[in-house]
Amino acid sequence: MKKSRRSAVVAIAAIAALALAGCSAQSSPGGKTDAGGDADASFSDVSIIVPADPGGGWDQTGRTMAKVLTEDKIVKTAPVTNVGGAGGTIGLAQLATEKDPATLMVNGLVMVGAIETNASQVRLEDTTPIARLTDEALVVVVPADSKYETLKDLVEDIVDNGQAVTVTGGSAGGADHILAGLLLEAAGLDSAEIPQKLNYTPNAGGGEAVSLILGGKVDAGISGVAEFQQHIESGKMRALAVSGAEPVAQLPDVPTITDAGYDVELTNWRGVIAPGDISDAERAELERIVTEMHDTDAWKKELETKGWADAFLTGSELDTFIEQNITDVTGTLKNIGLI
Repeated sequence: MKKSRRSAVVAIAAIAALALAGCSAQSSPGGKTDAGGDADASFSDVSIIVPADPGGGWDQTGRTMAKVLTEDKIVKTAPVTNVGGAGGTIGLAQLATEKDPATLMVNGLVMVGAIETNASQVRLEDTTPIARLTDEALVVVVPADSKYETLKDLVEDIVDNGQAVTVTGGSAGGADHILAGLLLEAAGLDSAEIPQKLNYTPNAGGGEAVSLILGGKVDAGISGVAEFQQHIESGKMRALAVSGAEPVAQLPDVPTITDAGYDVELTNWRGVIAPGDISDAERAELERIVTEMHDTDAWKKELETKGWADAFLTGSELDTFIEQNITDVTGTLKNIGLI
């Protein structure tokens, strides 16, 4: 009798231990799973980090994501935090210390270049790619009362007068800076001449660039079409050219850079990454959340409204794309003398 009783107590204790282990593996405070090993992960909330100041393309991307994710009830909450500076590398450094696996950081071509020009200790390879989301043409603009009527007017003045002509845009080494360098390369300058001629003022967010252009503090600006569109339509800025292979729907009368006389094409992709030390299950859950967002009608409507091309990519294809993009951007930065 005593032996049977002891066996029953041991059995109950074992069952309780298994049940407790199962509970702790399934959820953690805040509705976020502490998924160890190959366990499934399930996030009811995500945090979104925008590694730039408010007003630019990354900020628009992060806040649009938060809106769709919550309004379509894919997650309960998706708070957005801005951590601006150094082309996203300050935010990237913060992501490296992030302990919450349910964290998404907006990134893209700008960050790839900024990592090189800022000699960032934390690299894109140290993070977990989740998805490429969009692709957007850039636009070269001048204030409405500018003396430059065409892109050729602007580029030739930079070639002739160098540092006397000021151009603004996003971070140093980002897509806007690269495009400015490529334009001067197409105009015949070599990699040694471009840094000497190009007077480029970088900004931590699109809002700062807008202020400089509208305030007449610079001669020209470069950014994503969506960031300057309202100011172009209101007549406060004049668009000289767009950087894609074709004119964009929002600015149908604005020529491409190629049509304006320079053999240059460049588009700016944006996506999201996560901390580098998350598990495979946690990466899969974040991919599921972002994929579900991408498939909504609300996201498709936002793409159309903002003029963002759908460039959705996940998994191993995304890994390959990012690896190649790092190689390509680094080579371009060297060719045009920016690193």
